[in-house]
This record gives sequence, C-alpha cells and structure tokens, in this order.
Amino acid sequence: MSASMLACPAPAKLNLFLHVTGRRADGYHLLQSAFQLIDRCDTLDFRVRDDGQILRTNDVTGVPAETDLVIRAARLLREAAGRPELGADISVNKNLPMGGGLGGGSSDAATTFLVLNHLWQTGMSRSRLMELGLQLGADIPFFLFGRNAFAEGVGETLSPLETANCWFVVIEPGVFVPTSIIFSSNQLTRDSKVVRITDFPDATNQIDSGFGRNDLEMVATRHFPEIAEAVKWLSKFGNARMTGSGACVFCAFKQEDEADEVLKQMPSRWKSWKAKAMQEHPLAHLTSA
Repeated sequence: MSASMLACPAPAKLNLFLHVTGRRADGYHLLQSAFQLIDRCDTLDFRVRDDGQILRTNDVTGVPAETDLVIRAARLLREAAGRPELGADISVNKNLPMGGGLGGGSSDAATTFLVLNHLWQTGMSRSRLMELGLQLGADIPFFLFGRNAFAEGVGETLSPLETANCWFVVIEPGVFVPTSIIFSSNQLTRDSKVVRITDFPDATNQIDSGFGRNDLEMVATRHFPEIAEAVKWLSKFGNARMTGSGACVFCAFKQEDEADEVLKQMPSRWKSWKAKAMQEHPLAHLTSA
C-alpha cells in the first residue's frame, strides 16, 4: 500500500463562550460552549506503511512520540479496524501554541483520524470516529464533527451552529496553562445557569451581543497575570475573552481591516495574529456521516 497526504490542516478552535454548569459523579465537569473553527492551523504529513509501524518522523518540543495524541489516535484507529498490518509515517508541523486553549493537540488527533481513515480505507463513519476520539479527549469529537457547534455534556454532545463570518485577533500571552490547575480550583464557578442553543444570538448579532463568558477565565487570570493583562488590553477594542482553559485571548471584528488596525497597536511583548472564521472543517469531506 503506497499512499500519502501532505500538509493536511488541523485548524484551531475558539470558545465563543464557555459555561461550567455542573460536575458529574466521576469528577468530569459539565460544560456548555460554542465552538468556532478558525483558519489558523497545524499541518500534518501522512505516508502509509504496510509493515504495521506507526512512527512520528519529527520532534515536537515537549511531546514525546509515545504520548502524542496523533500516535495514540493512529493506533486506536488501527485497533478498531482490526488491521494490524496498517502503518504510517506522520510528521506534525506545529503552528498552534500548546496550552493555549486553541485545541491544537485535539485537532491534530482529529486530522489523524480523518486522513488515516481515508488512506487506510477503513470505511468508518464520522460518528464512529467521534466515539473513538472521545476515548482520547473531550475536544476531539468536535474537530471530527465537521463544523461549528453548540457543545454540551463534557463537550461531546454537539449541535450544528451557524456563526458570524468575521475575523479574530488572537494574543498568545506566553504562558502555558495546565488544565488541571483550572478545573481543580476552589474558585471555579460550577453552577452557571443552563442555556439553550436558541439563547445564543444568531450569526448577525454574535459580535455585538457579548453573549455569555468564559467561566475558566477568572481562575486562569488569578494564576497567570499575563492573561489578565492581555484581556484588559484587548478589551479596549471589543468583547475580549480567553478561549478554553487558556492562555490565548481573542476578540472578534466584522472586517479584516479592523483586525489589522488592532494588530498595528499590539504591544511587542505578545505574539499576536489574525484568523478568519470558518464554518466547516477543511477535511470534513473525507468521511461520511
């Protein structure tokens, strides 16, 4: 078997809001969120092998190959397919910061599921891939879902959501936020009122509505003043907030030139960039429902 797919995108996500509504008996937190795909991506290269070896062919700082979600996803897919002879060489080209709340590792894993399901011709449906992805991480099913979504449960219950076609300015405050610090904090709000998908503003009003908040932001900013500084600075231009469990901070703009103007004023101590909203995952076509 000889096949390859190169420069496969693994897009970032933003949480347009993130509410913690409760906690299950097993300790997992119940969430509600709006997941937004953006066109800032990692990229991955895949080359099929027929000797059963699954190898990451490059180093990723801070991520040993054996614990990389990409390798774990490939092995899980092969196991589920019952095809021990399947293998792949995988190169992971990181562009998204780790510990940034952008879902980079989860997106890399989802792209691995999508591409190898296609190259290995295992024929698994999107829903089956989402089941496998949930075994590795709560954000992975979203990236396999194929489009923006209203999320509930631990993040795995997804409904399609139309979002604004806008631009985002994103700041990387330069700190790594361990998720465990946020979710174990006594200061974390765990009883936000449950909302319905119909409560979320339609695409024409999302930028101006300032709907919701990120319940994790208060904890993160107390532990990491760099995040608080980024939120305060970006809030001069609109409704700025942290994404996920941090550390990245974002603000939405209706026009690209508005985003450009903000970037021109950005303090040099931060890495920052703009990204365009996407409605669908660029690899959604690789699998059926």
